[in-house]
Amino acid sequence: MNNVTRVFIHGLESSGKGTKGLFFSNNYPDMIIKDYYGPLDTRMKTLQKVLEGKNNLIIVGSSYGGLMAALFACTNPERMKKLILLAPALDLQEFSEFKGMRIDIPVVVYHGRHDDVVPVEPVREIAAEMFPNLEYHTIDDNHPIEKNFKLLDWKCLLCY
Repeated sequence: MNNVTRVFIHGLESSGKGTKGLFFSNNYPDMIIKDYYGPLDTRMKTLQKVLEGKNNLIIVGSSYGGLMAALFACTNPERMKKLILLAPALDLQEFSEFKGMRIDIPVVVYHGRHDDVVPVEPVREIAAEMFPNLEYHTIDDNHPIEKNFKLLDWKCLLCY
């Protein structure tokens, strides 16, 4: 597992010091957790710099961070090992240019059925079309996946 690089990308209104970021930094101290601010192109440039020269990536992206993680995977599939998306904002216009593309890496999605921020069905359809190696879980939770986040099998999810 030494050659795997694990990364967490927070959502639009969060930071690397939010609930998920703190969980990962406490439980997976080797995980790369940075703060991303500004418009999407600025955030993506920061992410490109952070991941420069790194391969065998397992990226966890939450909400807008899920959009960022998916965008990175679409443009760098050869550098990816696995993509884990939590209520990813794949329904946004910024992702539309990648629709129809197929990225054959393992992708796991957890999405709360009571999500009032990112709609479940459009995201499920986009993910199913793009990622042939997809596990999509709709769970009894909200957008931040507050009830279930810490209960997910992170040890298994973050391995390859």
